[in-house]
Amino acid sequence: MPITVNIPTPLRKLTNNLSEVELEAGTVGQLVDGLEGAYAGIAEKLLDDSGEIRRYVNIFVNDEDIRFLDGKETPLNDGDNVSIVPAIAGGR
Repeated sequence: MPITVNIPTPLRKLTNNLSEVELEAGTVGQLVDGLEGAYAGIAEKLLDDSGEIRRYVNIFVNDEDIRFLDGKETPLNDGDNVSIVPAIAGGR
């Protein structure tokens, strides 16, 4: 069973307007690599120049923020649900 990835609206132009995709991966880092392989250009939106998750991109595995787990090394299991959530800022 693959990993389900919830794609936020700003990134859907890179996934052919799909709000959800399924991939096989053992870690979050491998998942990002798989996303890039399937949807070219998405990794540059998720990773900074050093290859780390951008500070304004939050990734959750089954509702747990990977920043409080093992970051890109966070393990994934079949059936996990991954959500990519860009930080929202601004307003009055």
